[in-house]
Amino acid sequence: MFVKKIGIDLGTTNTLVYVPKKGVVVNEPSVIAISISDNRVLAVGNEAREMIGKTPDTIVACRPLKDGVIADYRVTQAMLSYFIGKAEGKIRIFRPEVMISVPAGITSTERRAVIEAAIQSGAKSAYLVKEPVLAAIGAGIPINTPAGNMIVDIGGGTTEVAIISLGGIVAWSSVKVAGDKLDRAITDYIKKRHNLAIGERTAEEIKINIGSALLNSERGSMKVKGRDLIEGLPKTIDVSNKEVVEAITGELKEMIRAIKSVLQETPPELAADVMNRGIILSGGGALLNKIDELVTQTTGVPCYVADEPLLCVVKGTGIALENLEVYKRSIMSKK
Repeated sequence: MFVKKIGIDLGTTNTLVYVPKKGVVVNEPSVIAISISDNRVLAVGNEAREMIGKTPDTIVACRPLKDGVIADYRVTQAMLSYFIGKAEGKIRIFRPEVMISVPAGITSTERRAVIEAAIQSGAKSAYLVKEPVLAAIGAGIPINTPAGNMIVDIGGGTTEVAIISLGGIVAWSSVKVAGDKLDRAITDYIKKRHNLAIGERTAEEIKINIGSALLNSERGSMKVKGRDLIEGLPKTIDVSNKEVVEAITGELKEMIRAIKSVLQETPPELAADVMNRGIILSGGGALLNKIDELVTQTTGVPCYVADEPLLCVVKGTGIALENLEVYKRSIMSKK
């Protein structure tokens, strides 16, 4: 079967690729490793992620996307080429049509950069759709109905909050606080509290294994290895759930502020719909333990985590690609 359509969730942390009738064919970190001397791509995705924090001076392993938008155009293009190639397989006869998710607050310059990168990477044409819209489609929300639906997509670089009605965004907010910022907050907290330097991958493991948005004694504690900042030697400490909650409280408050600001901007009729239907959480950040409870407590609106929150956006690209006519109002630009 020749692949003619591909959906891409181009995320700060992970890139997912969807092919209609096949489902999600790629789910890898948005990381690329480059040799500095000859500018050669050495590894992409999982392989490159293994190199983060472990490379010699001659190799750099980096994330080409920052806060959901392209920070390094050439590197992003190389990464996209790799992922599109992986989705298409060995036989390439047609250039595929590609649908890519972009942040709600994307500028026209950033939009052009994404389209150019996709075309240069081998796409015949590129459709761009705002991330909250795709997350809502992937979460099974009927976005084309005249009713208010609220989606909060917590990714790696940004948290996108939107009220969607009749296929479009009525009110939205985007904050540069998401999974990566939570990891950084854990790193900083452990540095200040325990004089221990840990890497970003360790911080992420702490968040996944014992982190939660509200205190949860069931999550216990875990042993964390790092470098003692005073003696400069390797050291192991115990980190508890209480400490992780303390570390990420400030970042979570910013996310809640964004949700509240969108609720305050929402027209009364749509606000009533949101109250009835609840807030839907998607994205990797929605997997944080008790985050739905925190949102319900602080906003007074029921909150639910979507099924397979990590896959909502990429599933949305697949559904929109198969039903372009139905979702044409939601598509921002095509080239």
